[in-house]
Amino acid sequence: MKKNYKVEVDCAACVLKMEEATKKTNGIKDAQIGFMTQKMTVEFEDGTDVNATMDAVVRACKKVEPDCEIYVK
Repeated sequence: MKKNYKVEVDCAACVLKMEEATKKTNGIKDAQIGFMTQKMTVEFEDGTDVNATMDAVVRACKKVEPDCEIYVK
């Protein structure tokens, strides 16, 4: 399943780091973040708890870029 989320991030280099952190999160099959569009597309593995996985993604991204925002609700 794929879902799109709005993100706010100020730095293109940080987008790459956030994307890598997202891809390493359990339950994530693939992830892409568009710096210009400020959108994140996440593909989840089958049977994944989307809410719990996105909580983990937000924590991982905040470690990379504390000022980023990911709107999951």
